[in-house]
Amino acid sequence: MFSIKMHLVFYVLIIFNFLSLVHLIKIKDINVPPEHMEYVFSLFPSLAENCRADTNCPFKRVVENKVCWGYEPECNKNISYHIRPRCPGDHRGWVKTKEAQYDTFYTQADFGYVKDQIDELQVMCEASYLHDSSLECSKYLRFCRGRNLMLNFTGLVGRGDNLRYKMDVLAEGQIGGYCRYYEERLKAEAEHMSPLQSWAPEMINFVKTPYRPIFDDVCDVVVEKPTYIMKLDATVNMYHHFCDFFNLYASLHVNSTHPTTFSRDNHILVWETFTYDSVFKDTFKAFTSNAIWDLKHFRGKVACFKNVVFPLLPRMIFGLYYNTPLIYGCERSGLFHAFSKHVLHSLNIKLQHRSNDKIRVTLLSRETTYRTILNEKEIVRALVKVKGYHVQRVVFDKTIPFSKQLEITHNSDVFIGMHGAGLTHLLFLPDWAAVFEVYNCEDPNCYSDLARLRGLKYVTWRKKNKLVQQDKVTKCHLWKSMKEALS
Repeated sequence: MFSIKMHLVFYVLIIFNFLSLVHLIKIKDINVPPEHMEYVFSLFPSLAENCRADTNCPFKRVVENKVCWGYEPECNKNISYHIRPRCPGDHRGWVKTKEAQYDTFYTQADFGYVKDQIDELQVMCEASYLHDSSLECSKYLRFCRGRNLMLNFTGLVGRGDNLRYKMDVLAEGQIGGYCRYYEERLKAEAEHMSPLQSWAPEMINFVKTPYRPIFDDVCDVVVEKPTYIMKLDATVNMYHHFCDFFNLYASLHVNSTHPTTFSRDNHILVWETFTYDSVFKDTFKAFTSNAIWDLKHFRGKVACFKNVVFPLLPRMIFGLYYNTPLIYGCERSGLFHAFSKHVLHSLNIKLQHRSNDKIRVTLLSRETTYRTILNEKEIVRALVKVKGYHVQRVVFDKTIPFSKQLEITHNSDVFIGMHGAGLTHLLFLPDWAAVFEVYNCEDPNCYSDLARLRGLKYVTWRKKNKLVQQDKVTKCHLWKSMKEALS
């Protein structure tokens, strides 16, 4: 009887703390685009009730809407996120029916992927009482989240400031908590042992501690706010770095058990000792209002985290979006659309008022050795002569703030560029826009698939005699005007 009572007390305390936090968080602190608030209200009814009770709540017109993102239990497709896949093309034998084609794409690249991660979550470290630790992870340890966990960073002393992509940041026993630990279950999921594919290199060192890390005061530092620990891909490359940002956004949804998930009052810890910097760093403003930490912040200390998330990683096998195996014939992921809107909203990127009905053509010029269009000026002159086009040539280098780059992209109807990471800007084009990849450099699927995920029209050269590669490695020369290709 005593044990049953104690468990009841434990669960009552959890519910009480949850409801208290719901009432403490203010609607203005929820960082989502206004058009996403109805999904947040449906996910968190207590937050919707707060809006009903607040005479100044600006979202009253959507608070009663019955909608869902797409991963919630019993979420009907008819009320799921308003941008849904379409499958006009042949599936080329992958599946037998159109319905199966749609479902496959939805699971590969849309909110169905989020649902799979949630459904796969397994308890690896089970709490029995309020101050205990807990840990749960999805399959292959792609995503994990925990409470009251200890991470011991004393082993970083003397290892320098150049730790990146290392699988030995932690040794055995340097991560753990007080809980019922299912060791065999965790280690059975540690197959993807790679720095950017899973959290296996870190989680295999997990141990059950003989103490409650925070309650028994064994920590040098206790982090109160939710913390996202990230292992980053190449931060100098927009394509690869946005794999980080996209997977962080998807992880918000996997972790969506509390409305603070969509607050920016959290911490982000980068899993390396390099001081983080990137020309794309402003994108982190979509996720946190605090400074970015790296491992130097905790070097030599035992750090304990009340709430910690190990998000989906940029190079997962069959991951998003670097290794996404897209079924043929489908396009337009609601998850990618929502990510685009989330970033644009967070960085305050607006659609500008049109002064005319001209098509806004943006040519992204590459001033690198390997992505040069030799007759670029001739092409621009030819495009400018077309009365129905408003043409601008842009160079997105360090002198142009990233928010300004996004503003230019978001206000383009046609975006033209040579194959390369700069084409990742297509994620932030308006929904009706088109992408023209001048030459795919023998990598035909990379940006055509990204455009397909974003739901945009994709165009490239069909008549190869209009395109001549100047040499096998470096430069391309376009012999014809783009006017014909755009028409």
